Amino acid sequence: MAVLLKYNKEGLKVNLPETPGFKGVLEPGEAPAVSDPHNRIKGSLENPIDSPPLAELAGDRKNACIVVSDITRPTPNSVLLPPLLEKLEKSGIERENIIILIATGTHKPNLGEEQIELLGKEIVGNYRIQNHFSRKPEDMVLAGHVGNNIPVHVNRHYFDADLKVLTGLIEPHFWAGYSGGRKSILPGISSIGILEYMHGPEMIAHPMTAYGVLDGNPFHEAGLSAMEKAGADFIVNVTINTKKEITGIFSGHPVNAHIEGCGFISQFCTATLDEPLDFVITTNCGAPLDCNLYQTSKGIAAAAAVVKPGGVILVASSCFEGPGSSEFAQVLDMVDTPDNFLKRLTAGEFFLMDQWCAQDIYQVMLKNPIWLYTDGISEEVVRKYHFTPVSSVENAVEELLDRFGKEARWAVVPEGPMLILKLQDS
Repeated sequence: MAVLLKYNKEGLKVNLPETPGFKGVLEPGEAPAVSDPHNRIKGSLENPIDSPPLAELAGDRKNACIVVSDITRPTPNSVLLPPLLEKLEKSGIERENIIILIATGTHKPNLGEEQIELLGKEIVGNYRIQNHFSRKPEDMVLAGHVGNNIPVHVNRHYFDADLKVLTGLIEPHFWAGYSGGRKSILPGISSIGILEYMHGPEMIAHPMTAYGVLDGNPFHEAGLSAMEKAGADFIVNVTINTKKEITGIFSGHPVNAHIEGCGFISQFCTATLDEPLDFVITTNCGAPLDCNLYQTSKGIAAAAAVVKPGGVILVASSCFEGPGSSEFAQVLDMVDTPDNFLKRLTAGEFFLMDQWCAQDIYQVMLKNPIWLYTDGISEEVVRKYHFTPVSSVENAVEELLDRFGKEARWAVVPEGPMLILKLQDS
């Protein structure tokens, strides 16, 4: 059985056996691509969801800030942005008074060729582009407070803008339930200070901060509160299929349009199994998301939902940037054992940048060994981080079948975290 796993840009072809307990190649459903996306987006700006048309909102505004996701998200900006920019300029906002703000969160800035890849040469050459820097307090403004009086500082360019527009991609997210909407603000353009709350041990361990969950999800609710404090006039969110074609456009009210988009994608991105698996082969959905081990926590967390205690998660992720940031590597270097690390973290002995994805990884590892196939991290370092290195997916599957038996229950998830996995009785 030939399977193409999402891996870097090209994919990883593997030949796998079909055994009695094999539960299939589990993939998201495919919504059809929209025809003529430029005009469909244009139409969504004129007939939005629960909002006045964008032109009406822009009519008396002097300037605008458009927030876009960073390079780690496959948002089709080259299709999404031109009709939006055209509409703003025709509504009377001069081009020089429009700023495109890249919501990097805590990620590195997108510069040079990376910025062109993200936005397109035409937009980079003709519009003012600004990266968000979460560690620059001089770039921040206090928007208000969330939770237990936690201050929310957001990017000054956004807060001071007359017209505030959020763009983004709606897809499953391991803490927020779904990406898009309020995530553009928190953590997208917020200061690093809020992360001690939003990415703290209690939030990450909360049972409702999970894929596909919005109701009762404290991460989602804090994001909504932050968006209310910072302000948002309009959103343009899209969904895409596995070919990264636009399948849905959700423009208008910052909350209602996003919720409608989440409801749409939920029809296509969930698979339910009747019993837990002995092992699973998964990915981190290829480039750009499988850029590092930090991001790969998403594919790991998604698979863990359907693997039995002691079962194995084999994840193929190119990690072409290595582990991730220097801060994330520092956190991983602290892990003597997953159990000791989590005890120290939850006891509040430290709070370090990027510890949250390490928490997710090692919470899973307490229950499930994680095997890693990657070109981007040496076997020595993979072992150091308490993973089992894999040099061949095919050989690893044979080894797993020897371990669990030829009747073992297993499945392949080529799209990784783009599919929400559930057990029937959960």
